[in-house]
Amino acid sequence: MNGTLGYGLVLGGLAFASFGALVGLVGGMRRDDAAFPWVMRCVWGFFACMLGANLVMEWALLSNDFSVQYVTQVGSRATPTLFKIVSLWSALEGSILFWGLIMGSFVLAFAMVHRHEHRRYMALALGTMLAVGVFFTFLIAGPANPFHAVSPVPPDGPGPNPLLQNHFLMVIHPPMLYLGYVGMTVPFGISVAALLRGEMGDAWMAPLRRWTLVAWLFLSIGIILGSWWAYAVLGWGGYWAWDPVENASFLPWLTATAFMHSTMVHERKKMLKLWTLSLALGSFVLTILGTFMTRSGIFNSVHSFTQSDIGPTFLVFISLLLFVSIALLATRGHLLVAEGRIRSMLSRETSILVNNLVFVAITFTVLLGTLYPLISEAVRGVRVSVGEPYFNKMAVPGGIMVLFLMGVGPMLPWGSADPRTVRERFWVPAGAGVLVVGACLAAGLRGFYPLLTFGLAAFVTVITLRELALPVKVRMKERKEGFVTALLQSATKARRRFGGYIVHLGIVIIIVAVAGSSAYVTHTSGTVRVGQAMKIGEYQLKYLGLTSGKEPHRNYIATRVEVTAPNGAVSELAPRMNYYERMTDPVGTPAVRETPKEDLYISLMAFSEERGTASFNVWIFPLVGWIWWSIPILVLGTLIALWPARKTRSAQDKKPAAAGSSPGGGDELNRGAA
Repeated sequence: MNGTLGYGLVLGGLAFASFGALVGLVGGMRRDDAAFPWVMRCVWGFFACMLGANLVMEWALLSNDFSVQYVTQVGSRATPTLFKIVSLWSALEGSILFWGLIMGSFVLAFAMVHRHEHRRYMALALGTMLAVGVFFTFLIAGPANPFHAVSPVPPDGPGPNPLLQNHFLMVIHPPMLYLGYVGMTVPFGISVAALLRGEMGDAWMAPLRRWTLVAWLFLSIGIILGSWWAYAVLGWGGYWAWDPVENASFLPWLTATAFMHSTMVHERKKMLKLWTLSLALGSFVLTILGTFMTRSGIFNSVHSFTQSDIGPTFLVFISLLLFVSIALLATRGHLLVAEGRIRSMLSRETSILVNNLVFVAITFTVLLGTLYPLISEAVRGVRVSVGEPYFNKMAVPGGIMVLFLMGVGPMLPWGSADPRTVRERFWVPAGAGVLVVGACLAAGLRGFYPLLTFGLAAFVTVITLRELALPVKVRMKERKEGFVTALLQSATKARRRFGGYIVHLGIVIIIVAVAGSSAYVTHTSGTVRVGQAMKIGEYQLKYLGLTSGKEPHRNYIATRVEVTAPNGAVSELAPRMNYYERMTDPVGTPAVRETPKEDLYISLMAFSEERGTASFNVWIFPLVGWIWWSIPILVLGTLIALWPARKTRSAQDKKPAAAGSSPGGGDELNRGAA
């Protein structure tokens, strides 16, 4: 029953998406206002069918309905309820089904937010988004169908992948990443609509920028949580290994970041229109490429799913996307005429353009290194290995250049700059950077790249804080406001500017944490007996013995380790091995002692009850926790930038259908573009 109902809902979603895509694209090109209400009905129908299909699958998982194929694949009577719920996205078919729900939610949210605005574009944009929905519902109904009937019905199943049950982060990391991936569908639809219309006004740029920022935030959180999960679960003493599937999530993040900077030039100087849309289209294509890399099984990765039949279908879709994107840019791009030009190399628009080129260069470098093994195997029959040294050598200089430009850009004015004024604004931040490098050298830190990173981070931080403080200072002086009032008013009057600088501070924190934890890591390993101790840095670790336990879905054996910190504080950690029924090898869980300064990371490698010994890998990672602690800063800055300004609607503002613009959109953009 569950299988039949779920599959029927998927077919309903496919029908709604197909009809809505056809009506939206054809009606939009014909400029037929009667098409839009029908497209809206299809959007609601598509969302309802995807929601219903996902609820049916969740009920099948919770009720242990092993007559449904996907439940026999990931279900188990012994699995805790929480992991039964999240097992929806623990394997290929369920993750694609969940993807359909997120897509339906995004398309509906976009349609509801802008249903009274931008009538010249909305049918085309929603038609494009529903066309993407056709592809994914086709996958769910065909090669990735999770609702196949099983006969005879087995009494139980193996449960979800043990790695997905080993840490709470797997409850939230995949949904965040999916929200980032699927969210890029909205900017793709907006960009296609702009190209089909042959115009890109400020009013239509506003939703393009906002919805890209929403997807960017989810993608950022998903990437950071994924690195935290790798750090907390896999026990190899790291958080980023340039794994192909890690790279797949990083690529659209790079191009989306470049896009959001490019929009500022578009809005302030009416330039880079075609380039900006190219970045939006490219970001979406890269998310689909990343989805293919994760779900086709072509890469051997802890993140990827097993071999499946959907790879060829994805390749056809990626080829179609590339063809459509290039064709639109080639045939309609000439209609997006730049209204301004760069007048000075010493200007903010120049720094943003260079910033964009660096982001694209990093994207190309990472993409080449990720795909080269496959290309080599296809051409020469030999799969070569492209490892961490290549990515670090090629991407780290680009990352440092981006960090430098994060400081230079805000320091420069729009249009052209007086060199003398720029020099005066440069000395204080540069001096702060030099002082930080000197302090690091005095503390015994060495290494060209990490010291350069710390110096540039100080340079960027001083400039960013100065840019945040200047309007506050002006209001306090001219309007006699208190600090808190001036700060709140400054943030309110220029939300995008204020939020963007907070996001910059979060990115600086991440870069400093990555540099510190990579360059100054300390590692040791050893085997000790009960009562013996081992030393790493100024920490002493004493092995106290074994303990064991049983949980509903696993058994475990843990080691008790007494840790004496440099300040004399004593605590106990318990790195352990977890034993799952469906895995022959145990899954380790490292123990981490976290402080703002550094993490002590202990991973259990082996133990012997007979000999009373245990083998450990131990690391000290300076500053590493700041990578995940940056998430609230990124969220705060993004929410401030996204928060809508108050609008006063005049009679003229109430004509969005005729004007093709959102009420008050231009004023808000002019205030925020900085």
